[in-house]
Amino acid sequence: MSVYTTISEAQLSTFLSHFRVGKLLQFEGILAGIENTNYFVTTSEGEFVLTLFEQLKWEELPYFLDIMASLSEHEVPSAHPIADLDGGYLRLLNEKPAALVQRLPGSSVDHPTPAHCTALGAALGRMHAMAHCFSGLRNNPRNIEWCQHSIERLKQKLTHTEQQLLVDELQFQANSRREELPQGVIHADLFRDNALFVDQKLTGIIDFYYACNDALLYDLAVTVNDWCINRDGSIDDQRYHALLHHYQQQRPTTAVEQETWPAMLRASALRFWLSRLLDLHFPRAGEMTHTKDPKVFKQILQWHREHLITL
Repeated sequence: MSVYTTISEAQLSTFLSHFRVGKLLQFEGILAGIENTNYFVTTSEGEFVLTLFEQLKWEELPYFLDIMASLSEHEVPSAHPIADLDGGYLRLLNEKPAALVQRLPGSSVDHPTPAHCTALGAALGRMHAMAHCFSGLRNNPRNIEWCQHSIERLKQKLTHTEQQLLVDELQFQANSRREELPQGVIHADLFRDNALFVDQKLTGIIDFYYACNDALLYDLAVTVNDWCINRDGSIDDQRYHALLHHYQQQRPTTAVEQETWPAMLRASALRFWLSRLLDLHFPRAGEMTHTKDPKVFKQILQWHREHLITL
């Protein structure tokens, strides 16, 4: 959520005039994440988050906004998009597609407890339990082909040992049974900065702009690999069992999923190691930027390659 596109007060006021949200009082850029431009917006009627989409095309965006609206309307805490006077969620701002959504109360947690993981696991389980109800379809753009292309692009930037680790893991993932797992809409980026809490109450899951259709178990692995990880890349047992237990109360996992779990944990670690390496070595220009450390997911991948944990 770095700021790549700057906007003026006049531009924003004109944009807001197409919504029933009152008069602009103030706005500020948000420094978190790396994909889109985001601002906090305060008006006479409330507080909102404005997103300008830097890479996604106009025709792709209804998929994400419809997911957010649907989840919010079905008791999965998420930010509901704000419809304009014509009933649509999208408008142009500074030549970029833009959407305004509710600003939810709460903040992200840097050091989650088992209680935080309990709430998050239950919400993710509810989301996955109803994932088949959503009719939209978007293939995961960070699939095995993307991994292969990314490894090729990074070849000259990495040590020989790192290159060998990536190639070996890519071969392993090519033989996984991901397509046989239960499928549906997934968040695909449910990290600590994409969930808001007031104390230990989950108030919202945010930033659905990596959402896609893929294995539900992969989404669970993405979440575990951030919320339940120690500084050395290992699994924290208390947080891990809290998240999984309350997830499976909402959506029990299948026998095939239990067999494939170690591979999905590794797939998630591979994907985020690669994306962070790309961000580090091929950065995009932005007024405010925030690049995350690739070594975190290298450690996580290496730990999962050496340890088998059960679902």
